[in-house]
Amino acid sequence: MTKPPRKPSAPLRLAPDELELNRPGSRQYPQETIDREMGARNYLNLDTAILLGILIIAIVFRFHRITLPLVDGFSWREISTAMMADNFQQRSWNIFFPEVSWTGPGPSYQGREFQIVSYITALLYQLFGWHDWFGRVVAAFFGLLTVFSLHRLTALCWGEMHGHAAALAYTLMPAAIQIDSSFLPDPAMLALVTLGVWLFAKYWVGGRGWLLPLATASFSLGVLSKPPGIAAGAVIVYLMVCWILEKRWKQASLVLLSGLFSLAIIGAYFNWAIYLARSYPPFHFAGSGGYIWDYGFWTYVRDRFYFKSAWNTSVLWFYGYPFMVLFAVGMWMPPRPAEDPKQRILSAIPYVWLAAALILYLAAAGEITSNVWNFHIFHVPVAIFCGHGALLLARLSSSTFLTPAVMLRSICIVAIALGWSTLPLVRTMKKPIAMKGKLLGEELARLTQPGDLVVAIAPDVGDPVAVYYSRARGWVFPPGGGDSEWSKFVADDATAIAQLEELRAQGADLFGVAKNAMDKQGLLFVEHHKGVIDYLDRTATKLTDSEDLLVYRITPP
Repeated sequence: MTKPPRKPSAPLRLAPDELELNRPGSRQYPQETIDREMGARNYLNLDTAILLGILIIAIVFRFHRITLPLVDGFSWREISTAMMADNFQQRSWNIFFPEVSWTGPGPSYQGREFQIVSYITALLYQLFGWHDWFGRVVAAFFGLLTVFSLHRLTALCWGEMHGHAAALAYTLMPAAIQIDSSFLPDPAMLALVTLGVWLFAKYWVGGRGWLLPLATASFSLGVLSKPPGIAAGAVIVYLMVCWILEKRWKQASLVLLSGLFSLAIIGAYFNWAIYLARSYPPFHFAGSGGYIWDYGFWTYVRDRFYFKSAWNTSVLWFYGYPFMVLFAVGMWMPPRPAEDPKQRILSAIPYVWLAAALILYLAAAGEITSNVWNFHIFHVPVAIFCGHGALLLARLSSSTFLTPAVMLRSICIVAIALGWSTLPLVRTMKKPIAMKGKLLGEELARLTQPGDLVVAIAPDVGDPVAVYYSRARGWVFPPGGGDSEWSKFVADDATAIAQLEELRAQGADLFGVAKNAMDKQGLLFVEHHKGVIDYLDRTATKLTDSEDLLVYRITPP
C-alpha cells in the first residue's frame, strides 16, 4: 500500500508580497514592495515627529511665565480654586467638601465642581511645599493632554494632516494658552472630555472592548470637573444613534448603559454640591445664575443672546482676527466627503460638537459671557476648523503639501497668527492687573498673628486675592456670597459701618484696603466711604498708610 503524496508546504509559507508576485499579470517586484513598506513606516515616524514637535511648542507657550502669581485677568476665579487647594491640604482631605477662605472662619463649604485640579495641587503642596503657581502647572499638563487627544480625534475624523493642523491651531490659540495655564478647573474638563470622546470614537470604529469603560470614566470625570463638558457628549449620542440606525443593537445598548451610568454619577455629585450650597454659609453654588431660565427668554432676545459681548471677547481677547478668519474659511469650505460610509459618519464629529456647544451657549449665554473661561468647551471644534482653514489657504490649488509655495504660505499663516493674535493677546491676558491686591495680602500677612481673621478690599472689589495672599482666613468687603452682591459698595456709610461691626463681632482682626479699590459702579472706596475711614481712625489702630495701602487693626468688641 503506497502512501499518498505529501502536499507541498512551500506555498503556505509564502509572504504576502510573494503571493502577489505569483498572481497572473502581476508587475510588482519584492524590492518595490519593501521600499513601499519602508516609506509607510517613515511616514508614520514623520507624523509622530510632527506631533511631538507640536507638543513641544505647546509646552513652550503653556509654561512661559508659569510662575506668575494669580494676578492676571482670571485672578478672581483662580483665587477661589487656589483657596480650595489650600483647605484640602491644611484642613481636610475630603474631596467632597471644597472650602474657600473668603467667608470668615468657616466652615465655608460651597457647591463646586469636582475638584480635580485643586486636589492634585494640594497633593503637590503636601510633597513640595506651598507655591501659588503649582495650580498653573497642573492645568498646563491637562492642556498638553488636550493637544494630544485633539490631534488623535481629528486624525481619526479627517486624517493625519488635519490632526497636525488642528493641534497646532489649538497650541497657538490665545484663549487656549491662557486658560490652559490658569489655576482653573476648565483645562481638566476639556482634556478629559476630549480624551473620552476620542477613546469612544476608537471603540466605535472597531476598537477593543476595554475602550468603552475607559472612555466613560474619562468623559464622566471631565463633566464632573466642569458641567459645560456635557456638550461633548453629543458626539457619543450621535455615534450611538448611528449604530441604532445600522441595527447594531448590542453595541448601542452597551453605550446606552454606560451613558446612563455616567449621568447617574454626574447627577449624584451635583445634587451633593447643591446640598452643600444650601447648607453652609454663604450658601453659594458656583456658576448659578445667568441662564435663560433665570433671566427669561425675552431678556435674552432683547440682549441678542449677548452676541456683542461674545464677539468682543473673541476679537479683542480670545482669538483675534487671524484665527477668526481661519475658522470662517474652515467652516465655509468643509472637507471633501469620504467614500467610506463609516468615515463619513466620523467626519461629522466636529460639526456635532460645535452644534452642541452653540446650544449650550444659547441656554447659558449670560453665565458664559460673564465668566469667559466657560468658552473653553468651544475650543476643540474651533481649533479643528481653524486647522482646516489654514490647510485650505496654504494649499490653494496645489495637489500636494510638499511644494515650496505651500510651505511658504504655511509659514506666513503661522507668522500672522503669532504676530497678530497669539503673542499680543496672551500678553494682554497675562497682565498682572491684581498685583496691588497681592501686595495688600502680603502686607496683611506681615501684620497678622496666628489665628487672625482679615477683612480685605482688593482693587477689583470682591476679588479675594488679598485674603488669599494674607495666608489667613477672612472676608472680602462688602461681605458676599449666595444672593449677596459683593462687587458693589453699599449706598451709605452707615450701612457699611454696620457691616464692618458685624464682622468685628465675628472676630475680624485686621482691615485692609487698596487705595485704588473700585467697585463695578466706578466708585472708589476712599472717596465713596470717607465716613468708614473716619470711623476706623476713631475706633481702630492704623498700622499702614502708604501710597497704595491702608491697614488697620480692629479693636475687639
